Amino acid sequence: MFNITKKSIEWGGRVLTLESGRVARQADGAVIATYGDTVVLCTVVGAKKAKADVDFFPLTINYQEKAFAAGKIPGGFFKREGRPTEKEVLTSRLIDRPIRPLFPNGFYNEVQVVCTLLSHDLYNDPDMVALIGASAALTISGVPFMGPVAGARVGYNEGQYTLNPGKAELAEGQLDLVVAGTQSAVLMVESEAQELSEEVMLGAVMFGHREFQPVINMIIDFAEQCAKEPWNFESPKDDELEAKVREIAEFDLRAAYKILGKQERSNALEAAKSKVKEALSEYHDEKTLKNQLKKLEQDIVRTAYVLDKKRIDGRSMSDVRSIVSEVGVLPMTHGSALFTRGETQALVVATLGTSQDEQRIDALDGEYTENFMLHYNFPPYSVGETGRMGSPGRREIGHGKLAWRAVRPLLPAKADFPYTLRVVSEITESNGSSSMATVCGTSLSLMDAGVPLLRPVAGIAMGLIKEKEGFVVLSDILGDEDHLGDMDFKVAGTDKGITALQMDIKIDGITEEIMKVALSQAHAGRAHILGEMAKALTAGRESVGATAPRITTMQIAKDKIREVIGSGGKVIREICEVSGAKVDIEDDGTIRIAATSEESGKKAYDMIYAIVAEPEIGQIHEGTVVRVVDFGAFVNFFGPKDGLVHISEMAQGRVAKVEDVVKEGDKVKVKVLEIDPRGKIRLSMKAVDQATGEDISNKAPAKAAGE
Repeated sequence: MFNITKKSIEWGGRVLTLESGRVARQADGAVIATYGDTVVLCTVVGAKKAKADVDFFPLTINYQEKAFAAGKIPGGFFKREGRPTEKEVLTSRLIDRPIRPLFPNGFYNEVQVVCTLLSHDLYNDPDMVALIGASAALTISGVPFMGPVAGARVGYNEGQYTLNPGKAELAEGQLDLVVAGTQSAVLMVESEAQELSEEVMLGAVMFGHREFQPVINMIIDFAEQCAKEPWNFESPKDDELEAKVREIAEFDLRAAYKILGKQERSNALEAAKSKVKEALSEYHDEKTLKNQLKKLEQDIVRTAYVLDKKRIDGRSMSDVRSIVSEVGVLPMTHGSALFTRGETQALVVATLGTSQDEQRIDALDGEYTENFMLHYNFPPYSVGETGRMGSPGRREIGHGKLAWRAVRPLLPAKADFPYTLRVVSEITESNGSSSMATVCGTSLSLMDAGVPLLRPVAGIAMGLIKEKEGFVVLSDILGDEDHLGDMDFKVAGTDKGITALQMDIKIDGITEEIMKVALSQAHAGRAHILGEMAKALTAGRESVGATAPRITTMQIAKDKIREVIGSGGKVIREICEVSGAKVDIEDDGTIRIAATSEESGKKAYDMIYAIVAEPEIGQIHEGTVVRVVDFGAFVNFFGPKDGLVHISEMAQGRVAKVEDVVKEGDKVKVKVLEIDPRGKIRLSMKAVDQATGEDISNKAPAKAAGE
């Protein structure tokens, strides 16, 4: 019934297995990839006809995690998996990026890759297993895929690279890098690093590329046994139409690309394209004409870059556009920055919260909280267009995560700065690398909010034009350069080293030489940007802003936690209501009081202190008479604690009746005389001047008249 093909290798100390022919047999390609005890089912289905009215390759990657993979039942009312989590979205993008460039130009058939996590051993991250499985499924499916590709995760600790480390090993190390590519070249890099040098980062990329070569060889051997017949597809070519388009539009396009301003250039380009459509639309469909125009644009721009060393906006290959850094631009926010680089602008706002504001994440490997959030928004007006406004898309989630990775290594430890941090980046203008503008704006806004960053962090996007005649690496790329170029290479870091690296390639890969040039050029560009940012701020402000909460930390004994919380939370609620502060209590007895005013924070602190502290003999307190008896009065003077003022300690001289001196509800000042072994407390009123609160126990009593 089954025609099963199976291959296994030992890779990174664990067994990697690919299997096909047993599950999902109606898909064009289906592979179960297993690494350790992590299992991912990867399927590929390609439409047999090209999708009408599209001029792009409609590839969809869906990575999905099933709760049963880790022996869990989903939370929530419906008890089933819902919309994709951030992890699923980021993994889908991770798989898409190295695979997409390996389909031929002009292939417009819809292709869907679905990767389903079936089993998770909570050690081996499913993302690399899914990438390898997807590559294998595409390779055997018959669709025109010029793979295979493979990927690997690389760690770095104490001068040593490690292959596919687990979560605990990554936490102890200095690097979490994912690299993917083919036998000959690298296609994609994604990483977070602890201020590592360019040499270490390049070494990690090349280490990963070497280490996944056995996986590529394994996929090739696997496909030789079970691959389907390849589809017949040739990229469309029309030399006659190409010549006509060039004749009509070349002069106008060349003139348009000499215009420095983005909007003026866009208008001129659109006019040149409209001329072609008017002349040839009767004979050719819009998609064909659009493809020919793009081909002509690429030829014009790329040739000028490689041969003439001329960029669209007149800069040299390594120049960074003009930068303006501003902080404190919004009056009521905790921290704000407006970072403008050329025609790219990010308005970035930082908000400080308490531990109650932490994001709770229910992941397959357990529930945890996150106290640093970075949200990136890209409204359509930022590029002068209309468009749908709604929940963030995959691109927005990916760009936000990249900036998050870049900044996180510079944040202070929670014990030193006990705030929850949320940063929102609103892209108000865009013409190239808004994610790197977000990194710069995030650094400035956090420092403006008083967050003691270890060092400022900046980011820069690099581009590549690679032709037969050679290649050029571009610093701080424009949107058009990204659109017409071969690489989007983003580097973020401090003056000490790299904290995040992301690379996407649109061709069949790049070499170590190109990456070395790009990293070196990015280092110089990053240093320049940090210098421009320093004109606004160089470090976190000395204190948080006036509108931000002040957090006071106190430590109490664990056995006192119950008293502070009270039955059903009654006591803690009363403290918050009376003081106006937020109070967070941790299991180890750490209490954090957050208040927007010094008075509010002090009130909460004093109320808690009165509950957990013990009175000491000789201390003077103000209290309230809560009960009067024949032999004295009970006074509540120290949180919930009461003590007895005996009738003999009420006033100088003899007191005939308690009610002659005090009644219930009176405010009195008392001194602690004695605390017996059973906790009973004896107080004195006569030892304290009731007007001033001064201790008068050692003063001789005043003599009566006539003595």
